Amino acid sequence: MINANRLYDLSVKIYLYTAVLTLCGWVLHGQSLAAGKADVVKTFAHGHINWSAGSLISSGVATPPAKKETKTPQAFEEALAQARALALQHMRDIVLETRVDSLNRVGSIAAANDIMMAKVENLAKSAKAVKQEYLSDGTVEVTMQMPMYGGFSQLVLPEEIKQIEPIKTVSNGSGSSETVLQESRTDIENETYTGIVVDARGIQFSPAMAPVIVDEKAREVYGSAFVSREFAVQQGMAGYSRDMQTAAQEPRVSGNPLMIKGLGTVVNRPSTIIISNADASKIKSASEHISFLKRCRVMIIVD
Repeated sequence: MINANRLYDLSVKIYLYTAVLTLCGWVLHGQSLAAGKADVVKTFAHGHINWSAGSLISSGVATPPAKKETKTPQAFEEALAQARALALQHMRDIVLETRVDSLNRVGSIAAANDIMMAKVENLAKSAKAVKQEYLSDGTVEVTMQMPMYGGFSQLVLPEEIKQIEPIKTVSNGSGSSETVLQESRTDIENETYTGIVVDARGIQFSPAMAPVIVDEKAREVYGSAFVSREFAVQQGMAGYSRDMQTAAQEPRVSGNPLMIKGLGTVVNRPSTIIISNADASKIKSASEHISFLKRCRVMIIVD
């Protein structure tokens, strides 16, 4: 006959085993959370921003009661709920700390508008649990993930980033012409470069959702006015890497990217890169025949 203590121990073990099986998919998915060697990561106390992967990660930890007689399946459920709540709270904090451009973080933008703040907080609450761990001491740790692209980008990217559609004039068969919004295949086929790779190592550059590139006379070469919102929302205005070779091979720019060295950043604007007038001329000259700026085909290498 099974005594009460053994029955209790068995019930807890069954609960934990069931929880582990239920969360196997989370753990397998969570393996992708590990940052690669070339990934650009901003670390916080309870999570990080992976600028290379375009994701925000947060975690929360909670522990069931210490006394054995209170370690029931319900206690573990409560610890799980507490860890999840903490992870969502930390996600909100990380979202608000995310840099949008040289002058603004999400928090500074949202603070000026209650509706905006509510939308940002709702997005943070929509983060998905992607990993859960039961540690040997009974501690429960929950990891949440939220994509930087999609709804988040649509909400926080500057309003001046408009939808840009290439315009092509064609005959409608009646002797007159009409404009059709479509990609010009000739422009794509005649591209000299497939993108830009900017080496921003050693210049104290800070990754942002809307980075800017200017020449030595502070004339903008790349920024919000140059991109189509569709591409900026779907994949970000720029990709980030710590390695030159990795950056050049990224699908965003792979083929024949124009390699450029950053000379520095604008004073008090850590996400605005200064490049030489000669390199700026190369971009301007090429952009008369290509559309890589519109399609956000830019990679930035950072320390």
